[in-house]
Amino acid sequence: MEGTEVVVASSPVDAGISCWDLRSGAEYLYHRSCASPPHGLVCVADRFLASSQLRDSSSGSVFYWSWHKPQVEVKSFPAEPIKPLAANREGTYIAGGGLSGDIYFWEVASGRLLKKWHAHYRAVTCLVYSDDESLLISGAEDGCVRVWSLFMIFDDVRREEAGHLYEHSFSEHTLRVTGIVTGYGGGNAIIVSASEDRTCKVWSLSTGRLLRNVVFPSIIDAIALDPGEHVFYAGSRDGKIYIAALNAVVSSSNSYGMHIIGSLSDHSKAVTCLAFSMDGILLVSGSEDGMVRVWDTKTHNIFRIFKHGKGPVNNTLVVRRPIDSNPRNSQTSSKKHGSLLSPPLDKYLNSSDENGDAKALIVCQPTFSKSVDASYCSGDIIVDQIKELQQQGSSAAAEMEMERLKIDSQKSMQMVQQWKKMYENLHQFCVNELLDVDRAGVSN
Repeated sequence: MEGTEVVVASSPVDAGISCWDLRSGAEYLYHRSCASPPHGLVCVADRFLASSQLRDSSSGSVFYWSWHKPQVEVKSFPAEPIKPLAANREGTYIAGGGLSGDIYFWEVASGRLLKKWHAHYRAVTCLVYSDDESLLISGAEDGCVRVWSLFMIFDDVRREEAGHLYEHSFSEHTLRVTGIVTGYGGGNAIIVSASEDRTCKVWSLSTGRLLRNVVFPSIIDAIALDPGEHVFYAGSRDGKIYIAALNAVVSSSNSYGMHIIGSLSDHSKAVTCLAFSMDGILLVSGSEDGMVRVWDTKTHNIFRIFKHGKGPVNNTLVVRRPIDSNPRNSQTSSKKHGSLLSPPLDKYLNSSDENGDAKALIVCQPTFSKSVDASYCSGDIIVDQIKELQQQGSSAAAEMEMERLKIDSQKSMQMVQQWKKMYENLHQFCVNELLDVDRAGVSN
């Protein structure tokens, strides 16, 4: 895969965006003029960085930066302040959560606002896509986590027939939702949500049930799911990163509490954000102490430490930076390749869009298991859509087939990493069992 693996970090104060090479530690171009809210920083298809802003509570803004220039290149001014942002992997759509509880859905290439709907009673705090990108999951200050089918959102007939837009509404949190992560499996995946009520809750998307409730010693502001989905990591306000088991039955005999099997500790202030490297081995954590630490999850040792500008860190990403993005020759590179940025995001829905003319091609990404519910995207649905479009002579069919081919390699790499993780865990388990047997024989 082309590109360098890069750690990106931003701050809630005007401390800009820092970028470092994850492996070598080299610092890349520093991007100025950014004051992002939590979950307000995204990388759009590895082409450019986008961030909502905390500058003025009365009006919203979203800024774009290219890899080649330190200054803001595109400024958008939505109808209200936007907190979290989420972009799909292909970079075709950006979703944003507003202070009013509304969710906005834009087309990146044109900047058009395709849809807007009222999602929560209070400000939206978190937005994530499911791994097949057919679902959008939101969390809010009202303590609610809701699951939205994008097929439902763009299907006028089904939307009018349904009693509500969401697929699931989880209301067990008693305080503001601070983080959400999803596993593999599309409509059959699990999601983990964190809240200021000091709990992380594990939910099943297929059944809509609460699978596990984990109570932590401190408020959790960040969560990251182990690629093998055996544990998840929870960054807390006491400066620790707790490790919680997802499947095993763990007693409360340890000092942390039920299901918590360990911790990583080196930050001097609250841990605000977490992100995994592409191989799922290195865990990147950002903190209010202004430091970004990279942990080896196998050894629990610190792999690297970065210092972010002048302020605290509240967003971290691990992304692929294009090979031609040379920080030492940014001006020449920018002139040579031109701007890859998209136009500003529209402030309002067009009148034609309000009448139901807005269209979006929602293409599902592959998952490891097929959905059991018709409201979610499945392989059969994609095939049926392609056949229908082919019969109509539409060029969109060819585009959808190309999308399926492009993601085959991504699917293979994900499967390899998951099987590798499972093998390593099984090997370690067998070694531990053998050692336990040997010790028992010696003691006897």
